[in-house]
Amino acid sequence: MNSTNLNARFLFITVAVFVAALSRVFPHIPNFTPIAAMALFGGACMSNKRMAFIIPFVAMLISDLIIGFHNTMIYVYVAFAITVFIGWGLRDRVKPGSLFIASLASSVIFFLITNFGVWAAEGMPNGTSGMLNTYVLGVPFFRMTLLGDLFYNTILFGSFYLAQLRFPVLAKV
Repeated sequence: MNSTNLNARFLFITVAVFVAALSRVFPHIPNFTPIAAMALFGGACMSNKRMAFIIPFVAMLISDLIIGFHNTMIYVYVAFAITVFIGWGLRDRVKPGSLFIASLASSVIFFLITNFGVWAAEGMPNGTSGMLNTYVLGVPFFRMTLLGDLFYNTILFGSFYLAQLRFPVLAKV
């Protein structure tokens, strides 16, 4: 792959991730966000593994600087990192079925890790039953997280697919 292909591809993916991150700062349905999609897309599409982590993390951090921080941020970023790894594993197998499974897996991982984080940040009240209650209370939010992940993954991966058809320089050689 020559440097023109690499630079155009890198720029498209980077801009797409930053635009997705920017969408977090505008009013939206709670939990209907591009968080996991940014990580999955970066991991699956960036050629350089280091950049696959750096670009989505920087975009996420900038949007968090605007939105504000909270006491469960570490859990969000851990789930985000795991999703980049899922994307990295998806790299050469980006097809609708595998993308759907990866999106579903990243949603479940995000749900499990961040709800554990909510319970832990509250001081782990009521032991195991408190943790299970946190998960039960989080189910309505999971539905929106899953829908948001599917929506934003469709937008990111779909627009990249269509852009590669229109501009072959974006395609991996």
